[in-house]
Amino acid sequence: MSKRILVTGGAGFIGSHLCARLLEMGHEVLCLDNFFTGRKSNVIHLLDNNRFELIRHDLVEPILVEVDQIYNLACPASPVHYQHNPIKTVKSNVLGALHVLGIAKRVGARVLQASTSEVYGDPQVHPQPETYWGNVNPIGIRSCYDEGKRISETLFFDYHRNNGVDIRVARIFNTYGPNMDPDDGRVVSNFIVQALNGQALTIYGDGMQTRSFCYVSDLVEGLVRLMSDSGPHEPVNLGNPGEFTIKELAHLVTEMTGSSSVLINKPLPLDDPVRRRPDISRARRYLDWQPRVPLREGLLPTIEYFRSQLS
Repeated sequence: MSKRILVTGGAGFIGSHLCARLLEMGHEVLCLDNFFTGRKSNVIHLLDNNRFELIRHDLVEPILVEVDQIYNLACPASPVHYQHNPIKTVKSNVLGALHVLGIAKRVGARVLQASTSEVYGDPQVHPQPETYWGNVNPIGIRSCYDEGKRISETLFFDYHRNNGVDIRVARIFNTYGPNMDPDDGRVVSNFIVQALNGQALTIYGDGMQTRSFCYVSDLVEGLVRLMSDSGPHEPVNLGNPGEFTIKELAHLVTEMTGSSSVLINKPLPLDDPVRRRPDISRARRYLDWQPRVPLREGLLPTIEYFRSQLS
């Protein structure tokens, strides 16, 4: 059955792919974005679809809409962007969550919070299950995002317990693919842009810290399944459990781009997690979901996207 769906942060990297997927499923999509990190170019190809509507709005301010479902992706997600204005980042998380929850309560909509693996901080448990409470610095330079997402989850569960709001919470691990911002400071985009420009690839620390990289189509599939009638109310990790060191990723990118770029080391940023890999047992059990796109396969269209952006 066709639904009217609000996607906040819908012109961002993940949001734009989600909007396209929901339209393919026959839904009507309201895409809301303030264009701080989202870009109109990510969704311009959707504007001719009469079931797609683009709204310029900052979710720090309330908005009244009538919808059946809400995907709340409105927040800067890369360290470069969320540390640019940390107070605004906290507001985006807290006020944004309050405003979408208010809509959901008023109209009886199901609402999904795009949370993050950053709620686990620099984890002391590996891999990270949803039952792990995390190891987060509450006063560090990343706290505006880490703690902002944690309080968003708190608000979602309080609205669920106190007001019966139908919630979903996705803890999203590192995701990559076309529509990433070349300047967002994330490791995949950094390496690809540096390699294509013939620049040295910047490795922070010794490069032995690990990450798990999920291709965007796999992530969107997980979000859609989480919003189904059978999706659980408890948090669900969505990410690829394949674990790579940053140095392994750098060598793979230089190989696949045909770059002769060298690697240079810089100090590890404060509070940067050393290991990160999701335990996706809950997603497998409740959603019958697991990633299908291996890193090398997903990097091919990602590299081509950046090549087109830089040409």
